[in-house]
Amino acid sequence: MIPSRQVTGRTSHLHSSYAQGTANDITIPTLAQWARRKGIHLLAAADFTHPAWRAHLQETLQPAAGDLFTYEDIHFILGTELSCVFKHAGRGRRMHLLVYVPSFAAVEKLCRFLERIGAKLAWDGRPFISLHARELTAAILEIDPRSIIIPAHAWTPWYALFGSKSGFASLEECFGDLAPAIPALETGLSSDPAMNWRVPDGDGRSIVSFSDAHSLRNLGREVTAFQGPLTFDGLATALREERIAYTVEYYPEEGKYHATGHRACNVRYLPADTQARGTSCPVCNRTLTVGVLERVEALATRPESSVKADEQGFLHGPDGRPPFKRVVPLAQILAEALGVGERTKTVARVYTELITALGAELSILLETPLGAIATVAGERIAAGVGRMRSGDLVIEPGYDGLYGTVRIWPDET
Repeated sequence: MIPSRQVTGRTSHLHSSYAQGTANDITIPTLAQWARRKGIHLLAAADFTHPAWRAHLQETLQPAAGDLFTYEDIHFILGTELSCVFKHAGRGRRMHLLVYVPSFAAVEKLCRFLERIGAKLAWDGRPFISLHARELTAAILEIDPRSIIIPAHAWTPWYALFGSKSGFASLEECFGDLAPAIPALETGLSSDPAMNWRVPDGDGRSIVSFSDAHSLRNLGREVTAFQGPLTFDGLATALREERIAYTVEYYPEEGKYHATGHRACNVRYLPADTQARGTSCPVCNRTLTVGVLERVEALATRPESSVKADEQGFLHGPDGRPPFKRVVPLAQILAEALGVGERTKTVARVYTELITALGAELSILLETPLGAIATVAGERIAAGVGRMRSGDLVIEPGYDGLYGTVRIWPDET
């Protein structure tokens, strides 16, 4: 895919069926099945703080070399997401932290600590933690110094490090002396690496992208490919040393907090609009939800990065940062090409035919010759993949909790 870069594995974060707003068919066997379909080698084991899910992990996962775990041919890393709710400098703050540890012994110690400070671990797979993010980070590193801690979806208005509603202006403001212990920032669906390159906190840290999947079908909509050994410490080193081969990105405009707006009044602003009109809703006069694009603009210290596409369509910045590629999920392309819904039997049938004949979804989206796709699924589907690769799309940004739309073909009606 990128021949000059050794890719050890593609990894992605997700949730179990015990987190709020997730599908009820998520299990380790089904996750492994979909990881094969998508082309992912390493998955977060997800929500290890929940007692029932933790028992499922211990029953189904087998220890593997390098402090990883396996189910059949798919590797797993013990990971979870914690929802921190605390006060800082007189303001309420809310943010999500991704936490990865190398052993079930560390999991048990962390869970006991969280229960001692009042966390209700059985209530939600993504539990609320009433502790400052800096203090929680210190506690996790004391439990196991090898732990990996990453701010999740760092830019979204709610529950994010840089969020417009309750976030911070920098990593140092939040984590203080422990800011150097944070090896990476996770982009979330509403931003991409180029947006993150504009802020100083992205310098010297890996910019990673994970699917944050709440359903099996959404697994792999964002993925990070890293270099180095396929081990816990190999991933930790890759993050610390920015040994990221590339990331696969959702179109950030499709994220539900990309633009600024107020969905109740059908008001959507881009930064030029807010500069001219402010952030009050012109319909109801309430404050608009400031989106990721606007928030990046507020904290950026450098202009928008100029990116250039290579022969494979990967976008490269001017300073040698790892490249990235924006994609549209295969089921979405099939649905539009065939004129049916994404969850129909027709889409499921053609999707299965394609991955059976040509391999995993990510390979089909990124590198499979269009002629091979046409042979299996027809010229229109191949043309849809081609338009996606070239970026020849119709895009309407999401805002205020409303997902944006990315269409392969202009509306022909």
